[in-house]
Amino acid sequence: MDTHYSPRDIEQSAQQYWESHQSFKAVEDDLKEKYYCLSMFPYPSGKLHVGHVRNYTLGDVIARFQRMRGKNVLQPMGWDAFGMPAENAAIKNGTAPAKWTYENIGNMRDQLKALGFAYDWSREFATCDKGYYRWEQWFFARLVEKGLVYKKNSTVNWDPVDQTVLANEQVIDGRGWRSGARVERREIPLWFLRITDYAEELLADLDQLDWPEQVKTMQRNWIGKSRGLEIEFDVAEVPEANAHLKVFTTRPDTFMGVTYLAIAADHPLAKLASELDPDIMAFCQECRRGGTSEADIATMEKKGMDTGYRATHPLTGEALPIFIANFVLMEYGTGAVMAVPAHDARDWEFAKKYDLKIKPVIADLDGNEPDVSEGAYTEHGQLINSGEFDDLLFDDAFDAIAKRLEKEGRGEIRVNFRLRDWGVARQRYWGTPIPIKYGPEGETKPLTDDELPVELPLEVEIDASGSPLKKMVTFYSLGDGWTRETDTFDTFMESSWYYARFCCADNQEAMLDERANYWLPVDLYIGGIEHAILHLLYARFFHKLMRDFGMVNCDEPFKRLLTQGMVVADTYFREEADGSKTWYNPLEVDVETDDKGRALSATLKADGQPVTIGGTEKMSKSKNNGVDPQSLIDRFGADTVRLFMMFAAPPEQSLEWSDAGVEGAHRFIKRLWKMTADHLAACEGQAIEALDADALNDEQRELRRKTHETIQKTTDDIGRRTTFNTAIAAVMELVNAITRFDDTSAQGLAVAREAVEATILLLSPIAPHIAHALWLELGHSTPVIDATWPEADEAAMARDIITVVVQINGKRRAQMELSADADEDTLEREALANENVQRHLEGKAIRKVIVVKGKLVNIVAS
Repeated sequence: MDTHYSPRDIEQSAQQYWESHQSFKAVEDDLKEKYYCLSMFPYPSGKLHVGHVRNYTLGDVIARFQRMRGKNVLQPMGWDAFGMPAENAAIKNGTAPAKWTYENIGNMRDQLKALGFAYDWSREFATCDKGYYRWEQWFFARLVEKGLVYKKNSTVNWDPVDQTVLANEQVIDGRGWRSGARVERREIPLWFLRITDYAEELLADLDQLDWPEQVKTMQRNWIGKSRGLEIEFDVAEVPEANAHLKVFTTRPDTFMGVTYLAIAADHPLAKLASELDPDIMAFCQECRRGGTSEADIATMEKKGMDTGYRATHPLTGEALPIFIANFVLMEYGTGAVMAVPAHDARDWEFAKKYDLKIKPVIADLDGNEPDVSEGAYTEHGQLINSGEFDDLLFDDAFDAIAKRLEKEGRGEIRVNFRLRDWGVARQRYWGTPIPIKYGPEGETKPLTDDELPVELPLEVEIDASGSPLKKMVTFYSLGDGWTRETDTFDTFMESSWYYARFCCADNQEAMLDERANYWLPVDLYIGGIEHAILHLLYARFFHKLMRDFGMVNCDEPFKRLLTQGMVVADTYFREEADGSKTWYNPLEVDVETDDKGRALSATLKADGQPVTIGGTEKMSKSKNNGVDPQSLIDRFGADTVRLFMMFAAPPEQSLEWSDAGVEGAHRFIKRLWKMTADHLAACEGQAIEALDADALNDEQRELRRKTHETIQKTTDDIGRRTTFNTAIAAVMELVNAITRFDDTSAQGLAVAREAVEATILLLSPIAPHIAHALWLELGHSTPVIDATWPEADEAAMARDIITVVVQINGKRRAQMELSADADEDTLEREALANENVQRHLEGKAIRKVIVVKGKLVNIVAS
């Protein structure tokens, strides 16, 4: 065996073997338990970043592990290829989005293969392939026929630079998240999917998922089920169409404390008022330019304008002013809220600003009226100043006020959801064309199967003036006065069902077939927590739609979810004369550290002058603190990169990039190679005898025990806990034990061979290339990927002597070496007889002795 570790040669050889033997091609097999492991597919930006590498290595380790456990594993890869970045790149570089996208896919595919990921490449597709999106068009047409799709005018966030609609979460401080342009509020016609029809099921089925509780909580909050009261107020002196104003509240117990109403700038009543008053019109336009996310609304200055209209309180008859307020959005609820400033912080802030009445109607449980001069009292309590409802607590007040309003015909109990129907239309080019046509008499029809697919024209010129589809008569004109829809689908549509298409990606005659029911649901789905709400929620909804159309027979797409943390790195910069900052990559900087490795100062390698240490932040282009994975592969090899990624931190936590950590991983890989070479050299000329467990001496037995304890721990760490860092640490300890073991006797070599082979098997999912090479060097004729995961031998782990800790009142006072079969009475007797224990018990009375057999004796004394 060559004692020199050459990662380039080793990795190329392994990858060529896997490709030529189609090692990872998945075929349905009813005799095997299936395991579908999927990582969220990437956008083809052109280069992998270290976040990609971490995400996909996590999935690959688990897929390889499950394969060795005897399961039939599917691990596919594809490309989330539609979206605005391709259009922006086309504008910047003067190239068509399709050409840019497919070139990037080629580059990133090569990078993924260089990392040795065990993908079934025969199932690869990009969402911009017409063979993929044609089925999305087909399914949308079916949804239209079933009434699960509709088109309506909707007030949206419009980015005037990117010329598209933005979700509320994509508007930051009133600006588009990508372009930075000031967002406008516009009313345009949009297509919607009725996700609200599934709100109850989407909420209830979260309970059956093995997902992080944080993610399930985020989805529950997004769906936002609430029981409350819908109340109708009469509005005086307006046309009949606007004579009634509805609000929804979950706090009807505060109803007698309403002192004003607030409506959105896009509410019909606000529009009516703006037609009569230019100041109101200007204010409404200002509101439309404001923030739309809940975070923005919570923190921005509350502004309003009195419409001049008054609503009548249904129970007291009091005239209540109606204000247009910038914190009310038309798309939430009814676009109007009843304001109770004494018991709502936002309403209180607004009332103070505009000198509106504040009337407390909730006291504490002792009946003490709160002081609302400095802020709202928001707790539940006992009603006061509420007439016939005084002294009632929340539940009774809810029922009594609801009953009274129902009797007056002014209210009814409703269950509401925060969730809104999914707007799926984009006013951009690079996306799936929506399969709808419009007739000369105003008809709206889905395209027939014969008219599908609607192919997206690829030879186009992109500029900043909006979608070229709207200018292409050859695309949108169908003749006889019929025209085709020029909007394209939201890219969440493509990512909402790709996981299912992977099951039968070669089927050109149907969207899905029976193979989907073999593979689904996905057993483990891996990706960033930033996708916790929209992507995962839309995918769950889409899955239920496919189920109801008979295409899949399970209720949920993803059984288990693993969310990985960010990759962070140090940042360095210089502040320029104009106040801007120039950021330098960590590779460009020399850092001086103290004896504990903490950074003291940094200088730029290019000129030797100081740079400012900016702290540790998420890797990003803006801070220039990213690391090119390809450069690391070229320098150290893919196995080193994979090992470092898995060893540096548990998956859910942020991984702090460390050049020293990468170099340490590389040293370990080389040590693994040398350990195996040394073992083979020791075995040269000798046949390895069968291991005889009964014939082992103490040193041999100790190494064998370490081997099987490591197998047991690594199996649990990877399979159940997904804590790869602790699994690697355990294998490193085993390598240390093997290296120290110096026994070339027949049984010594047999024990060492078992330990070396276990090490290679345990590391093979993490560092598959070196494991492939070393397994063959050890004389095996079949590759390590086809080997069986080792099983821990309970007999090998048994100990004759055990260490028992003795505590007094929870503090460690002694430890004892005793026979492993010592009973509880013996453990207690030996603990009490221990000299150090007796010294700490002087003058104290023993209250209780707690014995944990084989581990611990705890003495409670006072």
